[in-house]
Amino acid sequence: MPDKFLENTLELKKKNEPFATAIVVRREAPSSGKVGDKAVINKFGEILGWVGGGCVKGIVVKEAEDAMKSGKSRLVKIGKSVLPSKEEGVMEYKMTCQSEGTVEIFIEPVMPQPHLVVIGKTAIAQSLVRLARAAGYRITGVAQDANLQTFEKVDELITQISLVNVKTTPASFIVVATQGEQDEKALEEALKKESAYVGFVASRKKMASLANYLAAAGFDKNVIATIKSPAGIDIKAKNPDEVAISILAEMIQVQNSSPPLGSFEKFDESKAQTGTSPKYYINPVCGIPVDMNNPKHIIEYKGEKVYFCCDGCKEKFEADPGKYMSKATTN
Repeated sequence: MPDKFLENTLELKKKNEPFATAIVVRREAPSSGKVGDKAVINKFGEILGWVGGGCVKGIVVKEAEDAMKSGKSRLVKIGKSVLPSKEEGVMEYKMTCQSEGTVEIFIEPVMPQPHLVVIGKTAIAQSLVRLARAAGYRITGVAQDANLQTFEKVDELITQISLVNVKTTPASFIVVATQGEQDEKALEEALKKESAYVGFVASRKKMASLANYLAAAGFDKNVIATIKSPAGIDIKAKNPDEVAISILAEMIQVQNSSPPLGSFEKFDESKAQTGTSPKYYINPVCGIPVDMNNPKHIIEYKGEKVYFCCDGCKEKFEADPGKYMSKATTN
């Protein structure tokens, strides 16, 4: 029988999409999740696999989303007898439902490789490609009339100074190392794309001249001001490898900034690939996301449908609905 967990992780890695893995590491009966059960949670909030149903499912989705946003793993404890803890990386959920069981699930985010676009085929560009690959970057090489010998093992090769067909995100890095060959065109292309960093290998005098050109071409001055030039941390670099090291160091500094780069967006059910994707409603009693397609209970309160994960939450809400709806609207 094929290992679907492994298949799902490999497929998402191939797509270069963020996801999280969840595995049941401890359990006290009764609980539907058993030790060793595991699942993958994709960027749409879909659970591929099994770690438990009901409230557990909603909690895992919520914590997986936070793990992908923060880049931090966590141990999630769920049960009626769970006691508050101040341990770092441990999240506790005291259940309000009738279940007496306890389950502990380890959730780990798996983030895409950082993406670097290098424009130019100069010695510095080639050194940067080589060093960034060793550092684990996914690389797009862009150069006029480039061929397979221009760069060392890029993931994507563009043979003209154009980024029209290059997909970037707010976490991508772009370095222009054209050094006199279509500098203007390269910078225009770079500024049109989403990125966390645009570096330009040039002197301050050259950058000042091109800043005026870009402003005249209609680019916002605040956007132009974000270009890092000279690119790289000042380490008194002399040769192409040293310059590339200084640029890579600056990129790593940006990449490891706090909070982490925005390579993950909030779950968007409208982009999901299947018609069965969950749509979540935050239970106003316990704060747990409830799958609106499969809730335990639905109550209509003042013209609004309220979804619940268990009997306990429903009963608490019915006892004082105004209290919980007021709390929900202020969150």
